[in-house]
Amino acid sequence: MENNSHKLTQKGIDKLKGELERLKTVERDRVLEALREARSQGDLSENADYDTARSDQARIETRIKEIENILKHAELITDDRTNNRVSIGKTVTLKINDQKPEDYNIVGSLEADPFDKKISNESPIGKAVIGGKKGDKVRAKTAANKETEIEILNVK
Repeated sequence: MENNSHKLTQKGIDKLKGELERLKTVERDRVLEALREARSQGDLSENADYDTARSDQARIETRIKEIENILKHAELITDDRTNNRVSIGKTVTLKINDQKPEDYNIVGSLEADPFDKKISNESPIGKAVIGGKKGDKVRAKTAANKETEIEILNVK
């Protein structure tokens, strides 16, 4: 595996492809129209609309290149249903400290979204549970250097 590979689920790849398509069609066209409009106003040296449109154009082009690079180096995470160990792409039921059990998806760092119950394989909790199985109890140190006890209740 290359160092610059990005582990993504199919859903993550599809989301990036959708964003790329939107940027290349809708957003590029919107910025080009804004640039045309700003140019028609005359002097560009003190034209705030022109400066804003150029800044938007640079941001969009940078994001397009970034997404293209991610997709070029994407490593698809496949769901291995025969393995009962926690790995990227699996959904796990975890009991963290004394909180009620919740389901989490283990994903690559680009797809991580704690508010949507998607834990990165590179996060302290992700690292602690990777390789574990149902019934295992593990410990992790959070970013705040707080010790966390995690029980793996289920692996799907």
